[in-house]
Amino acid sequence: MTNSQNNQIAQHLKEGKTLTALEALRNFGTLRLAARIHNLKGQGYNVEKTIVSTLSGKRIAQYSIKK
Repeated sequence: MTNSQNNQIAQHLKEGKTLTALEALRNFGTLRLAARIHNLKGQGYNVEKTIVSTLSGKRIAQYSIKK
């Protein structure tokens, strides 16, 4: 399942979209987005992490691929 999740997440990010842990859980069923991002970086993807604030004021990581 991990390779499938990695591929799905990579495709999502390559389309110019961003991804948070909650979105990854909803869209791809992964509970460990940071681990999947680590795998993608190991494969050569240039993934960037940005800290964003939610509407409730919580700060979370949002991932994207650097252009």
